[in-house]
Amino acid sequence: MARWQPDSRGRLRQAALDLYGERGFEHTTVAEIAKRAGVTERTFFRHFADKREVLFAGSEDLQEALVRPVTEAPASLAPLDAVARGLEAAGAVLPPREMARQRQVVIAANAELRERELIKLASLSAALAETLRDRGVAEPAASLTAEIGIAVFRNAFERWLDADEERDLPALVRDSLHRVSALTAGI
Repeated sequence: MARWQPDSRGRLRQAALDLYGERGFEHTTVAEIAKRAGVTERTFFRHFADKREVLFAGSEDLQEALVRPVTEAPASLAPLDAVARGLEAAGAVLPPREMARQRQVVIAANAELRERELIKLASLSAALAETLRDRGVAEPAASLTAEIGIAVFRNAFERWLDADEERDLPALVRDSLHRVSALTAGI
């Protein structure tokens, strides 16, 4: 094993995704991930608390990327338009599309990981709602707008993962928001 190679974290993430795909999440150990990445288990634990964190590390960065544009949006902007800015910006912190596809396949195959993903989305919604309340949006509008935003993000993200989809995530977010607007136009 080489004494030091750059990007241990990235190599660990890719090794874990590959092993989860080959053997399943439940049947992959930290030791196997570390070995595949060419590092020690100790190095693994410097980067990740456990093997689940390989899939969920970066959630704080995603939340920051989502919330910051909403916070910085002009006060005159409608709540959903402010959230749209955050949704479009959030794509910048996501992994490359192929890695995101691998991650979603692993999560879809494991009930515990699906639950963790839903908790992450609920946390993002709560952070958006709090940011909207800080902007002066009253309840229930703040919570409803945040939930709509996360539903739009999830829909756009799932479409972005489709192998036939060529558009980038921000374009899919705009398309999903347009669809929501069309659905509510007659209300």
